[in-house]
Amino acid sequence: MEYRDELARHTELIARAVLSRGDQVLLARRRGATHAFLPGGHIEFGEPARAALARELSEELGFEVVVGRFLGAAEHAWDEPSGRVHEINLVFLATSPDLDGREEICSREPHLEFLWQHQLDLAGANLQPWTLREAVPCWLEELQGGGWSSTLEQDGR
Repeated sequence: MEYRDELARHTELIARAVLSRGDQVLLARRRGATHAFLPGGHIEFGEPARAALARELSEELGFEVVVGRFLGAAEHAWDEPSGRVHEINLVFLATSPDLDGREEICSREPHLEFLWQHQLDLAGANLQPWTLREAVPCWLEELQGGGWSSTLEQDGR
């Protein structure tokens, strides 16, 4: 039981969406932060990943989103004052007719804001985990099979 407690305390399981409009991808950012992330959120215990993503996007965006095919997973870790945090991001393609023609997407959660970023310049928005900057365009073009990306493998940890 001790291993599970430790794992639960320091490992986060998150469902994320790639919502695109032409060659742009919708990103989320905490207000005042210097990095962005794919929209989505935590998967609750026993909740299917796709259902968690649909729920989170509805809460954040205020409209329904259809969660499509699985694109890949991104592993990420970082240090916080409370210790090392490890997250697994399950990334899905998602669509919504409510995104068509919208230049600005307003968040229903006051701590979040949304921005459109060209899929080939995800570094310009400081997308995290940073391995998604290359993975997302490849997954969208289906150039990379397997859909795995890891900052742990990339930085030698």
